[in-house]
Amino acid sequence: MVVNRLTQLGIFAVGLGLQACATTPHDPERVSSLAATRADVVMAALSEVGTRYKYGAEAPGSALDCSGLTQFAYRAAGMRIPRVSMAQRRAATPVDPLETKPGDLVFFRIRPGQHHVGLMVDKRHFVHASSSGRQVRLSDLDKPYWQNTC
Repeated sequence: MVVNRLTQLGIFAVGLGLQACATTPHDPERVSSLAATRADVVMAALSEVGTRYKYGAEAPGSALDCSGLTQFAYRAAGMRIPRVSMAQRRAATPVDPLETKPGDLVFFRIRPGQHHVGLMVDKRHFVHASSSGRQVRLSDLDKPYWQNTC
């Protein structure tokens, strides 16, 4: 089962700000607003697919690193999150991997004290600035590399 493997690998999906926006069936305007915000975050991240990867970069359209991409996507949707992946992870609220939604962040432990971060597009795919691919790209959580990252 994918979720069990993801949990064992130390991958954490989180909803920064978006998860904290509680909605109820009584408030359709708020539900619509939350969906629009998630869509804005995802669309901003996807707009950077193909952008060059560069460690420490935070220049959309020119060069980004993983946390620069996620910070840009949230900022484009009107939300502020920390700049680096470890600070993003600390500021986040974990969610059950079965409950991930578009716009949630997913973290991969690269080595002790260092995490790679991506942004969920759907239940299986995430967008991230990859040092191995040297660009922002869309990846599949089911691929062996991501299953064996930690």
